[in-house]
Amino acid sequence: MAVPRNSSLSNPFAALRHKSFRLYWLGMSVSLIGTWMQNVAEPWLAYSLTGSPFLLSLTGTLQFLPMLFFSLFAGVIVDRFPKKTLLICTQTGALLVTLSLSILIWSGSVQYWHLLVAATVLGLVNTLDMPLRQAFVIEMVGKEDLMNAIALNSSVFNVARVLGPAVAGVLMSTVGIAVCYTINAASFLAVIVSLLFIRPRPVARNGSMNGGMLKSIGEGLQYIRKNRLLLKTLVLVLIVGTFAMNYNVLVPVFSKAVLHQEETGYGLLMSFVGIGSFTGAMLVAAMCKNGPRQTVLNVFPLLIGTLLVLTGLTGAYPLTALGLAATGFCFVSFTSTANTTLQLNTPDQYRGRVMSVYAWVFGGSTPIGNLFSGTVAEHAGAAPGFVACGAMILLPVGLWMLWRWRRKQAAA
Repeated sequence: MAVPRNSSLSNPFAALRHKSFRLYWLGMSVSLIGTWMQNVAEPWLAYSLTGSPFLLSLTGTLQFLPMLFFSLFAGVIVDRFPKKTLLICTQTGALLVTLSLSILIWSGSVQYWHLLVAATVLGLVNTLDMPLRQAFVIEMVGKEDLMNAIALNSSVFNVARVLGPAVAGVLMSTVGIAVCYTINAASFLAVIVSLLFIRPRPVARNGSMNGGMLKSIGEGLQYIRKNRLLLKTLVLVLIVGTFAMNYNVLVPVFSKAVLHQEETGYGLLMSFVGIGSFTGAMLVAAMCKNGPRQTVLNVFPLLIGTLLVLTGLTGAYPLTALGLAATGFCFVSFTSTANTTLQLNTPDQYRGRVMSVYAWVFGGSTPIGNLFSGTVAEHAGAAPGFVACGAMILLPVGLWMLWRWRRKQAAA
């Protein structure tokens, strides 16, 4: 059914008319299911091996810690070298690390320190892979379909977040955790094969990129500092990314200690996060006609903080599931809007560096949030962990919005 010309809705699958993006999207559809199966299996394995919420949080911390130190350098690499070639390298590296861990688990010799080493190496790979994937999208679809493509990427990410945890929960309770790692290792092949057939668009390159690494980083940071919209967006992503990305720490502990669930119940809770996130992504894809909406950037962080607090106060499985679904909806709507805002307001020659800062504040801040939530859960429980994380979003964002309101009142 055709959408009327005066409708605010657009074709939610518009970006799929580009062959390169269609191939990439299909490859990612397969790979991300495997990724989410491992994302569910890893914290459960870590918690089973140690029985400690803090040691569980440490695996997540190490997986994101390299972003904190190396994301800015990764942005320069993304701007200097062909993104398709780099993506093939990062996906191959992730495959090898996951396959090694799978072999260790199948052999029965896996130990907690193996998880720490694997998390660190994967963190190094993802430090380059994350800004790379973000900056590569526009080379497949152009600016016209960029927001739609970002939302579609988010939608398939969250379909995988629904299917992966549900399948992983069943397999973990019947076959064992090792099969989740094996499936994930095999799934990377789908992306690698799709990349071999992709023909990206040529992009403009800046002659100043011939300078040193630190000089190039400085130029990127200066560009962000002078652009108020980019700076504001990144600050909000920093706050939300730090304290809302703690599902891998809080949900398994909350599921086992508060809701008294086993693997299947835990997997289904993670699936509810995915259901809400997928709904948010498809809504953004269908409403991308008018571009990113500033209301989403300004209001949704407050909604996310409120929902985290309410989720921590629930003790019933259905209410927890609904709270996680609603949080996922708001979180993906916010991050898709932030991502598009950054890319549409950044020229090609700075895109890798701007998106590396996005990866730095979004993923690099996660170790801090993981340690924070893990420490609170260790000493006070998972429920206070949710409440504390929500409060850490509500306080700074609420004060910032109050300051902006008072400033507008004074100006009037």
